Amino acid sequence: MGQIIAIDYGSKRTGLATTDDMQMIASGLDTVPTEKLITFLKDYMIFNKVEAFVIGEPKRLHGEASEIEIQIKPFIETLKKEFPTQEIHRIDERFTSKLAFDTMLASGISKKKRRNKGLVDKISATLILQDFLQYRN
Repeated sequence: MGQIIAIDYGSKRTGLATTDDMQMIASGLDTVPTEKLITFLKDYMIFNKVEAFVIGEPKRLHGEASEIEIQIKPFIETLKKEFPTQEIHRIDERFTSKLAFDTMLASGISKKKRRNKGLVDKISATLILQDFLQYRN
């Protein structure tokens, strides 16, 4: 078994989360500039076995696709080309940014750290991965 990486794709930066090798626990991995995402993943996969990717599917309240989906689709094609043996899954990511902020608030993270959008992206990716793990089971 290998890890599963969740991707909270953004136009400027992307939040990442990963499971343990047994695919039981989701943990925040990093937030990287989106233009460096493929390079980051290639470097990460040198030392870690990755079985699949889970990419958040941003939707509006009534279920229609968000504007960022226009950028996500070509990214998925690149991901398929660069990592042809890894499965790619999509999961609805509505409200993950709000839940991430609420999680930071509830855990007592300082106001200064809550302004760190990279932290929000990493927590959002973790929530996406947790949802995927629950859905799969």
